Amino acid sequence: MTLTDVSHVTQRRLLVTDLPGPRSRALMERKLAAVASGVGTTMPVFAARAAGGIVVDVDGNHLVDLGSGIAVTTVGASAPRVVEAVRAQVAAFTHTCFMVTPYDGYVEVAEALNRLTPGDHEKRTALFNSGAEAVENAVKIARVHTGRDAVVVFDHAYHGRTNLTMAMTAKNMPYKHGFGPFAPEVYRAPLSYPYRDGDLDGAAAAARALDLVDKQVGADNLAALVIEPIQGEGGFIEPAPGFLPALAAWCREHSVVFVADEVQTGFARTGDLFACDREGVVPDLIVTAKGIAGGLPLSAVTGRAEIMDSPHVGGLGGTYGGNPLACAAALAAIETIETDGLVGRAREIGALMLERLRSLQARDPRVGDVRGRGAMVAVELVEAGGRTPDAALAKALASAAHQEGVIVLTCGTYGNVLRFLPPLAISDELLHDGLDVLETALGSLP
Repeated sequence: MTLTDVSHVTQRRLLVTDLPGPRSRALMERKLAAVASGVGTTMPVFAARAAGGIVVDVDGNHLVDLGSGIAVTTVGASAPRVVEAVRAQVAAFTHTCFMVTPYDGYVEVAEALNRLTPGDHEKRTALFNSGAEAVENAVKIARVHTGRDAVVVFDHAYHGRTNLTMAMTAKNMPYKHGFGPFAPEVYRAPLSYPYRDGDLDGAAAAARALDLVDKQVGADNLAALVIEPIQGEGGFIEPAPGFLPALAAWCREHSVVFVADEVQTGFARTGDLFACDREGVVPDLIVTAKGIAGGLPLSAVTGRAEIMDSPHVGGLGGTYGGNPLACAAALAAIETIETDGLVGRAREIGALMLERLRSLQARDPRVGDVRGRGAMVAVELVEAGGRTPDAALAKALASAAHQEGVIVLTCGTYGNVLRFLPPLAISDELLHDGLDVLETALGSLP
């Protein structure tokens, strides 16, 4: 396999200053004076360049990237095809608004998504800017199509920061606290969470959830059931086998729109082009964003033609939706995924990381669970001797890794999950280096 050209950035971890360095500290002072305090940062370092598995900060430190800008730079932060496609589009035009004078890039992205997403039925696509915006539009489309109002989501879910998607998101702090009241007619069902479900298999977990939906909502009132095939912010929770197919079958039986939120899982991230592919689940609507465009803001709703065509003309859209630069980037990112075999590369990354992390789990009882697929892997940290979540340990471990130049992220309802989302252009050597740092750091923590 040919990995993305990263020759313009040395692919090794290198610390030339303490972190943060003096230039980053100066920029942070400016940030604190100019940017709203509600906009936080994971690490107090400012990026200058990035490629492959490395982010270079303004002080010249080379950091191992195990976050991909939260699963966005899947093909790399400066993938050559993406860079060249955007350069060419900038020279042609930056914007006309597709709803005013359309352009072929939008149509080509829609055609690509119709081809690539699960199922061989006739499809339509609409383009937007962010994952939350796409989720909201999926709900709009489902409500118009069914003539119903209610939406069911799941424990630990994360769907965005807009008013409706905050209602759909489970975790209060920092996403919802103080921002209510939230949109009505959103109901929450229990998820399949194998690490904490005991012996409950996927079919039984689905029956538990659907029994609650029947009793508390009623299928006749339900427009859509929205679920992440593998949860993102909620803790990289992968439901037990059979859970998703059972939900999809129930939705078909009751004419409920089954919506897969693949904002974080899509575009080769999980070792399949889409996470739904692993069990052959075909959603009615699929929501994509993040890895779709190599770092440019773009999202989409793709689905069954008869559902997608339900809204009236003018009911879907937005000034920037399907911006021509983002469309050019998306086409180049899709080409990179297909040409460079990145679905296979994600599986290689997953095998390497799971082997290393499960070896660590066998030696350290604080690593309660290791889970994930492809380049979407997590460890759930607990108090030794049980399954009590240990958020303090997760925070300390992430901080220790950051100090050694490894970008890692935390997540989970309990704040005790360390998640790994490396770009698919990363080398095995960098993965091992980052995991070496993590293992050493964990061993040093009480």
